[in-house]
Amino acid sequence: MPQPEQFTLKQRLLLALITASAWLLVRLVGPTLRYSVAVEAGGPAGGWIQPAVWVFWHRCIVPATWFFRGRRIGVMTSSSFDGEYIARIISKFGFEAVRGSSTRGGVRALLGMHTVIEDKRTAAFTIDGPKGPRYVAKPGPVLLARNTQTPLVAFHLAVERAWVLNSWDRLMIPKPFSRVSLHISRMMTVPKDADHEALARYHAEMQSALDRMRESAEKDFGQDSAPL
Repeated sequence: MPQPEQFTLKQRLLLALITASAWLLVRLVGPTLRYSVAVEAGGPAGGWIQPAVWVFWHRCIVPATWFFRGRRIGVMTSSSFDGEYIARIISKFGFEAVRGSSTRGGVRALLGMHTVIEDKRTAAFTIDGPKGPRYVAKPGPVLLARNTQTPLVAFHLAVERAWVLNSWDRLMIPKPFSRVSLHISRMMTVPKDADHEALARYHAEMQSALDRMRESAEKDFGQDSAPL
């Protein structure tokens, strides 16, 4: 993980500003949001299970941060400048940032996620991060689910009214008093003996679950679920 002294003075100032501003925004808007939860048949009872591997799209990170706060969930976070401020922000809401990504420090991060599971907690992935392409799932969670023999669950949060950033992920920042629809998939199990071909099938199943949850959640607000 990058140490603070490895960032330039400008970056350190930006980190402090971004972290404080984002924390304040989520802390002010979060309590005004009205969440509804729909669980697919075969999904976790009550909408929650741990230990488990949970996956969702990067653009949902703001409403997800407020809804799942305080549960000591481990979230894989990129070892980059962007990952640093995300790690700082989510840590303030009771998450553990496990540093690394598909492009940098991936093996170290997966080992960290193993530790999260061994501690009987939830490991979560913003599955198209850190830089996309948007809505294309990476394979790490399938490997983690196989190796730890924990269920794999996909979810999506649709926001009725949001500011949408002009970023690669089209990040959603919910507007105050908006409704948020959380859709949670059925639990998927990856066998311990799954080989390369089987892993590819389970990866496709995970991608399908992510797409299905996005489409069903966005239909709650009459939104077009076609990729932006």
